[in-house]
Amino acid sequence: MTKPRIDYKANALRRRNRFAYTVGVLGIIFITFFYYFYQIFVTPNVETKGRPTYVLVRRGQTAKAVLDSIDRTGVIVDKLSLHFVARLMKYDKLVKPGRYEIKDGYTNRQLISDLRAGRQSPLKLTFQNIRLRRDLAQKLSTAIDARPHQFDSLLSSPTYTKSLGFDTTNIIGMFIPNTYELYWNSSADNLMQRMKKEYEKFWTPARDAKRKKLGLTREQVSTLASIVEAEQQQHADERPRVAGVYLNRLKRNMKLQADPTVVYANNDFTIKRVLNVHLQKDSPYNTYKYAGLPPGPINLPSIASIDAVLNPEEHNYLYFCAKEDFSGYHAFATNEAGHLVNARRYQAALSRAGIMK
Repeated sequence: MTKPRIDYKANALRRRNRFAYTVGVLGIIFITFFYYFYQIFVTPNVETKGRPTYVLVRRGQTAKAVLDSIDRTGVIVDKLSLHFVARLMKYDKLVKPGRYEIKDGYTNRQLISDLRAGRQSPLKLTFQNIRLRRDLAQKLSTAIDARPHQFDSLLSSPTYTKSLGFDTTNIIGMFIPNTYELYWNSSADNLMQRMKKEYEKFWTPARDAKRKKLGLTREQVSTLASIVEAEQQQHADERPRVAGVYLNRLKRNMKLQADPTVVYANNDFTIKRVLNVHLQKDSPYNTYKYAGLPPGPINLPSIASIDAVLNPEEHNYLYFCAKEDFSGYHAFATNEAGHLVNARRYQAALSRAGIMK
């Protein structure tokens, strides 16, 4: 019986073909996966369309919760690839609280890298038109990851305010109205300490020299500036003259008789016309009843008002009241008789305008 002839060359060729085919298939798979991985890492995956977009990462938040928040912004093109890259980069091991900008054109790798490294986008804090501690606490809490009650407890604590060189009645003066850059994950205490540093920077040797010449402490300057601010909110150019009036009265041991302090004492900021009933309020802030400056600022005075007190206009005026033309400027007088004439004109104008209280 004749044995079948084995074609070794054909078998070798087939094996080579199968091997080449397998290598080709694996190569295609490898190239496909390589291309996919390349794309999910280097292809831009954020389209903000010019809209500033941020994500807030709170303390203790999980990676999944953060990614879900990012998804909800609506600026991620391929959400699945973002989550995949986050797993590959082990973002769940390095979740850092903060405020992060999701920048237009960002790749998945860039976004996750920022989150892992804690590369936050600072925000700007600007405060003004603040009257009460609770208003300040509310404003500060909108800027960082802290609640109003956390600030309120610090501002109301005699021990804490004393550690900063203030008391609970004048602590508001530590906050110099300006624009500050800070990070959202700052604590309430960190922000308070930052404001203390800014306060110390504000009080330059030149400013200190001026207030010493006036015989005032820094806190007294802030308190007087808050009255000047309340008296002249529209025209900053008149504030040095208003400051001069109150400084003249302080030198003569006259009561300041500042209407804004009466409004503050009554805790009714809707009052437009101070009446005798308002003047009866028994409060250390009522400068019609008590001589000298009140215990603390009645608002958060602007830098312009503080500098107006430090650079007052020198004159002999002791009185002023609003002009009857409602221009926002005041009529000044050196004596009570002249002041009464001005006051009657203004009161008559109020009555004609129907402003009774």
